[in-house]
Amino acid sequence: MADEEPEVFEITDFTTASEWERFIARIEELIHEWKLTSPVSLSPLKKGEYSSGTWEDTTDTLKFADFPFTIVRHCLKQAPNGPDTEEGATAMVEEDENAIPQPLQDILSMENDFPSRAHCLSRWYGIRDFVVISPGATSEAVTSETRINILMSSIAIAVNNTGCQVPVFIQGHQKWRRLYYGLCEFPGVRTSFDMVHLKRIPPQYNHLSGLLDVFKGKLASPISPPPPVTVSVRFTYVLQDWTQYAWPQAPPDIESVTEDEIGCTDFETLPFGACEDPVSELHLSTTWPNLSEEMIVDNDTYTDLDPLQAPQWSVRVQMSEDVLCLLGDYLDEFIAVCYRKESTDQLLGRHTFQEEEKDNADVSKALQRLTEPTVSYNLPSISNVMTSASSKMKMKAEDAPIPEPLLNKLLQFLFPDSVNEDKTEQTSTIGSSKSETSDVTKDLGRQLKSAPVDSLTHKLAICCCILNHSGGGLRALAHLWQEFVLEMRYRWENDYYIIGLEKGSPNLGTSLLHQKLQMLNCCIDRKKTRSALGLEVKHTSISDNIEELGKQVKSSGQDTKGKNSEKNTGKDAAKEKEGEDDDDDDDDEFYECQESMSQVSLAKKTSVADSSDSTSLLGEDCDNEEAISLASDLSGSTDVRYEDSVTLQPEGRLRPCGELKLLRRDEILYIPITQEPAPMTEDMLAEHAEVLANLGSSVEGTHLRARMQSACLLSDMEAFKAANPGCILEDFVRWYSPRDYIEEEDADQDSQGEKKGQLSQRMQIPGNMWVEVWHNAKPVPVRRQKRLFDDTKEAEKVLHFLASLKPGQLALHLMPMLIHGAIIKLQENNDSSIPSLNTLLQQIQTKSSKVTRAPDQDVKKYEDLLNQLRLAELVIARGRSLRNKFQWETEDKAHQGHIEEFASKLLEQPEVEVAGGARGPAGAIIHKLFAEAQKSANMMMNGMPVSPEDNIKNGSDFPKPAGREYILRTVVPRPAPYSRPSAQRMFCVLLRDEFRLAGAFSSDTTFT
Repeated sequence: MADEEPEVFEITDFTTASEWERFIARIEELIHEWKLTSPVSLSPLKKGEYSSGTWEDTTDTLKFADFPFTIVRHCLKQAPNGPDTEEGATAMVEEDENAIPQPLQDILSMENDFPSRAHCLSRWYGIRDFVVISPGATSEAVTSETRINILMSSIAIAVNNTGCQVPVFIQGHQKWRRLYYGLCEFPGVRTSFDMVHLKRIPPQYNHLSGLLDVFKGKLASPISPPPPVTVSVRFTYVLQDWTQYAWPQAPPDIESVTEDEIGCTDFETLPFGACEDPVSELHLSTTWPNLSEEMIVDNDTYTDLDPLQAPQWSVRVQMSEDVLCLLGDYLDEFIAVCYRKESTDQLLGRHTFQEEEKDNADVSKALQRLTEPTVSYNLPSISNVMTSASSKMKMKAEDAPIPEPLLNKLLQFLFPDSVNEDKTEQTSTIGSSKSETSDVTKDLGRQLKSAPVDSLTHKLAICCCILNHSGGGLRALAHLWQEFVLEMRYRWENDYYIIGLEKGSPNLGTSLLHQKLQMLNCCIDRKKTRSALGLEVKHTSISDNIEELGKQVKSSGQDTKGKNSEKNTGKDAAKEKEGEDDDDDDDDEFYECQESMSQVSLAKKTSVADSSDSTSLLGEDCDNEEAISLASDLSGSTDVRYEDSVTLQPEGRLRPCGELKLLRRDEILYIPITQEPAPMTEDMLAEHAEVLANLGSSVEGTHLRARMQSACLLSDMEAFKAANPGCILEDFVRWYSPRDYIEEEDADQDSQGEKKGQLSQRMQIPGNMWVEVWHNAKPVPVRRQKRLFDDTKEAEKVLHFLASLKPGQLALHLMPMLIHGAIIKLQENNDSSIPSLNTLLQQIQTKSSKVTRAPDQDVKKYEDLLNQLRLAELVIARGRSLRNKFQWETEDKAHQGHIEEFASKLLEQPEVEVAGGARGPAGAIIHKLFAEAQKSANMMMNGMPVSPEDNIKNGSDFPKPAGREYILRTVVPRPAPYSRPSAQRMFCVLLRDEFRLAGAFSSDTTFT
């Protein structure tokens, strides 16, 4: 007995709340939370407020057992009326039994019949505040009548328990049917919201007479005669056939370069516009508001509802989905190239030339030591590149992606100077092709980091985009780029300027590709300048100097950059081994020029007064590798004493520096001929900054960094010493940085007001780099100095950069120019009458500036930008289409302005009212459009005379209404004659495949 378990008594608590009670309690909780228990007096509705006002939605969830529901409150945002306001004092109603509840006032209101933008329940019942309970997104539809009745009972209990006077609906059946059932409880009045939805229209209810019978039968008015019914009617006519609308694009020109391409006739400009009509339909709504049922007749045999006699007309347009726009289509296909990883050799089939290249490889390597300069970086040699180029040019004509005639046209378009025999001079500059450039275009060029509009880079981007879409795709793009790189090398080797680029150093405000081309042009210019001045250059290696300083960089950076130093050890060892085979006596590159250099200055310090405060050393614009090699000479330089420098002969003078004289000699101070600072692109600047940062913060690293930055300063000091024998540091500072030389009047009486000067405090700091560089500088004129800028090496770097670009990388480099060209195209076709378009264009420019100036070019960001560009192009195409449809041939400027404003509103607003109805300017055009469409549909000739009476009688000007809507209202006591009169309403929708009746029927709950 001890092992037996004790009996367990289960007690069932029947006082525990059931799932149904919890569901009701949750509804009551939300009603209290949303403060729907007390009625609020709101301002009377204004005309069109449902369409123009702001709607607020509050959403929450609740469950009935395991079945989830979503509950949403939809409310028109309005300030409640109060006694303190002027409107509230007149609109506030005493809260007594005779006051009409707010929802019933809305049901009877006629100010917002047929709103263009509102919730369907607001349109059908005219209410401004209501709650909807619908099944969750993943739940099944409530199709059972039993379940619907349970939900309605739950709502009735919750509403009565809380005193809520806001209508509450539940959604039944499938969501696409939009079937709602609801109720609203007021003191002494209950309103039930019922709905009928059918797929076919019953014949007896296909007109107003039948609908009035349904409405009156539902009311079952206990009084006789029944009160009159007020009717509001709207018929909607749809126009789909635009008989007189022109095609948005011109027909293709077979004789053009692009042959049968639509909207594109050349490779100079991006195509623009839609390929089809972006406006698919025009919906005309004719409205007869607030009519008594006795005033009109509408039955199965006759109707008084003639659209031309309707007092109100309103129009909305339906736009086509997925309209093909040329600009967006071309840019979409081009940005897809950015994801491609194939190289040019893979696309053009480099394997066909490998055997020939292998035969020449051994010869080129054997002669490389004799014909090529040795450099400290791996670049393809001239012989290798020319061998590769010659093999590529042996491509068969039938295998080429671009036909030879088209390729010649493309190259002539990119290089117009190629058709001229004389290509030695740069025949065009940026901006010369256009006489005038708009301020908007200039401002856009400053905002974006792309390239000038008429530059070679900009033309290349547009040409590649069109070629990729219409000229052969990715292989054609690779073919054109290969020919472009070969043209660049040809111009470099033969001293031909690259046309279509600004003169001078690379513009850091442009794209990297444009900077590279500018750098190559700078190299060509330096090379031509040296040739013109009779300057000879000894092409020898500077790798040993770099190696010597590289070892110092390595040793100084071991403490701060351990891993980086270990990573570079192998490279340094390789360089050192290579440098041991070179002759140390001939490692530097020197100028060897005649004294005619005095006529041309490579860098001029022109004015003492205009010279800025040179707070930093001038080596930041110099090439970092050259700076390292030059800085390495400082440690081995011999000091030239002042006494020894006096005996030297002056060399390399440019002109006197005003009236300044040397401080220790009564001789004029001359400005020397100096070397021009080395131009640099943004990636070279980043590389230079990284080299300086890798030196660390140690004393030795800081000292070495200053020496590297002083390469340009050393060159200027040596040139100054050569031009001014016997000069001192103070003389140089007076010319180079006048603010660092302070002059004061001598207090001595014998000085007679003479000024005495001295260096500034920062120049007198112990260990100042200027002092050190000055003592190490030799009097060397510029013609015997090492070059700060090696144009040969930099040109090879640029050519290697261009040749190594894959088509996908090239496409990403060209995207800034394409975005620039696309924005210009949008501005050229901008419609200032569309406010939203102006705002969109401003947003596009702002985002384009951020995307193009980002350090890392991201394809995803360009795709987001293209979405906005496509939207702007589509808006412009829609505006053009509407303007072409609403053309008004009249000399009345007022009517013309009215029509243009009307067309612009159609793009901005969901529905636009036609001023004057059928008799207004816009109404006359709409009537004409429908009449022409009907004539075409009935196969009638345009010249056949048809009288207006026949049009009205036969209804030939307008087709059958696509939709008919009726609103029936009345106030009648229900259910007994002595019951309180209450609002009754029924909304009727008659479409081709839909028949809907939505009724709000009120009854007295006190006197039944």
